[in-house]
Amino acid sequence: MHVRIVGTGLIGASLGIALSRKGFRVSLLDPSPTAMRLARDLGAGELASDVAEKPDVVVVGAPPDVAADVISAELTRWPEAFVTDVASVKGAVADAVRAAGGDLARYVGSHPMAGRERSGAMAARGDLFEGRAWVIVPTARSLPAAVDAVREIARAVGSAVSVMQAHEHDAAVAVVSHVPQLAASLVASRLRDLSDPAVALAGQGLRDVTRIAASDPRLWTQILAGNAAAVRDVLRELRTDLDEVITALDALDTADGVGALEVVNRAIGNGNVGHARIPGKHGAAPTAYAVVVVVVPDRPGALGQLFTDMGEAGVNLEDLHLEHGLGQPFGLAEVSVVPGSAEHLRRALDERGWRVHD
Repeated sequence: MHVRIVGTGLIGASLGIALSRKGFRVSLLDPSPTAMRLARDLGAGELASDVAEKPDVVVVGAPPDVAADVISAELTRWPEAFVTDVASVKGAVADAVRAAGGDLARYVGSHPMAGRERSGAMAARGDLFEGRAWVIVPTARSLPAAVDAVREIARAVGSAVSVMQAHEHDAAVAVVSHVPQLAASLVASRLRDLSDPAVALAGQGLRDVTRIAASDPRLWTQILAGNAAAVRDVLRELRTDLDEVITALDALDTADGVGALEVVNRAIGNGNVGHARIPGKHGAAPTAYAVVVVVVPDRPGALGQLFTDMGEAGVNLEDLHLEHGLGQPFGLAEVSVVPGSAEHLRRALDERGWRVHD
């Protein structure tokens, strides 16, 4: 299959690298000659100007606010090719393609649920899509063959494929992607005017919550504008919850705080319930793991030695979090393992000279 990728940012370049490694022929086009050549040099494919054959599938990696124009142009230019896009908003893009008179039979929307807080081809990775969800969003007129072609691409790069309607997709990503980005950005913005000594107290919790706050503001402005209605509805529900907590905290600050603790407790408890629904390893049902905390010296090879010692002890690593001590030359590795192997791992690591915390 010859796949033409239009737009060689993070997603487009990563897709080109992954498909090229799988034996697909990939041609690249981008408004920026520098970005296009960088993607080529990273192994994402050939420059479109160097490829004479017609594409079988065109993947549009343009930003959401211009994706429909690019899709329509590609549908016109390649009347025998299927065209998909990877924008994180689907309803607005499909509506715009329809309004422009694009051939909806050959168009299939799609959205790989993969990304990084960094953008551009330089951040591209060939394994970006492995184990990640890839949503196919056909129109009412999309040909089955077009859907199958996009599914083949998604599966080739290791994604778990699902099919949704546009309104269903946009409502879902508002909750699982778009509002979390806003929440992370709003929390991180509270740090702007905080004193240096106060910011220095930041622990792993703040880092976890604000990791994606380093994302590209221009791109996320386009995404949020394209899914404004769905994001607005979720934010209104979130605002209701916040108002209830604020009212409860006001009550706790006075003599009459009856019932306020229950409101706060319920808010945290509802978060526990929601968190427990997040899919676990390999997309399976969530699993409760035991956590073994190990002190890891901040020196080359220390973390690799920990992994080696775990392997020699016959214990599989299920998840890992690293927390660095403030001003200390070590970190704390929170190693998640199946509960039945936790005590065995503690003994094995202790015997190998590791400092293990309960």
